[in-house]
Amino acid sequence: MGSNRRNFLKQSFASGSALAAASMLPTEMFGRSRNNTNAIEEIIIQPGKRPAPKESIRFSVIGINHGHIYGMVDSIIQGGGSLVAVYSKELDLLTAFTKRYPNVKVAKSESEILEDNSIQLVASAAIPVDRAPIGIRVMKSGKDYMTDKPGILTFDQFKEVKKVQKETKRIYSIVYSERLGNRASVQAGELVQAGAIGKVVQTLGIGPHRMRPATRPDWFFDPEKAGGILCDIGSHQCDQFLFYTGSKQAEVSFSQIGNFNNPSYPKYNDFGDMAVRSPHATGYIRIDWFTPEGLDTWGDGRMFILGTEGYIEMRKYIDITGRKGENHLFLVNQKETKYYDCSQVYMPYGEQLVSDIVNRTETAMSQDHCFLATELALAAQKKAFKLNV
Repeated sequence: MGSNRRNFLKQSFASGSALAAASMLPTEMFGRSRNNTNAIEEIIIQPGKRPAPKESIRFSVIGINHGHIYGMVDSIIQGGGSLVAVYSKELDLLTAFTKRYPNVKVAKSESEILEDNSIQLVASAAIPVDRAPIGIRVMKSGKDYMTDKPGILTFDQFKEVKKVQKETKRIYSIVYSERLGNRASVQAGELVQAGAIGKVVQTLGIGPHRMRPATRPDWFFDPEKAGGILCDIGSHQCDQFLFYTGSKQAEVSFSQIGNFNNPSYPKYNDFGDMAVRSPHATGYIRIDWFTPEGLDTWGDGRMFILGTEGYIEMRKYIDITGRKGENHLFLVNQKETKYYDCSQVYMPYGEQLVSDIVNRTETAMSQDHCFLATELALAAQKKAFKLNV
């Protein structure tokens, strides 16, 4: 007992001596203390004066089953588009749509829109399984196509869409809105392109969503109509991986899916994760339907971009540490730490797509990129290990 006590005292004195000695050494040897950091520079990005869009088009809508259609339509209108007509099989969905766009013509059939040669673009947020077939008919009618994600649900659809797109040379644009429709994501792209964090080597995307089953239509829970979780919201993350890493080719490393909390819908996936890689970068993706009711938005979506000289974190829809609103971005590199309020950043996708339609260019998104993001999501869904939950 006495021996143990003497050993304890020796160790205590030795530790105390070491601490005393360490206190006399320069703090630079240990890095900065957490209480000795530079103040974070806060930047509120101000909206610049933008000229009116140079180009204009006439466009229409076929299929309004998902609320994303409103953001899609608004982006094209702001980009120089004029909304002509809308067609929906579900008459009840037209009430809200025509209330928001009172001057739109309600078409009696899909063919009425497809046969109108003055229409240059058709947008769709139909039931997901119908989106690719609509797009094929649109391209064959000589028009460009803009669809909500998932824009293609199966590899059979994927093969046919690519075939028709190549034959017709029309644009098939899938709206990966977690990048194209998010201001922080746009700002992150500009910072990455400017070399603010060096060469990007990895992305880590987290895409939680709120379920609320009572608010969802029946097709939402059927993978054959809506696609699985990786095919659906996973496509957002695949798009971001390709974009921020500048990858032109990629493959799925692993994927898995599970149904943890929805036994009433046994075919449904409420959780999924996957990893992707290209020759020079990797990406990890986790998506779920577990946003709790205590959060003041539908999901705490985040994206981390790791570079050789720093990193970026986006808190896209909420900052639970207290900053108000959406579109928060943090940048850390070898020189500084910055916070960007991106709430007024301009989102160029709509204007770019209008310009692409008129000039036959690829400024909004290349066709290869659009298809590769979806191909990764389809592959991940198809090969996913099914968790036994």
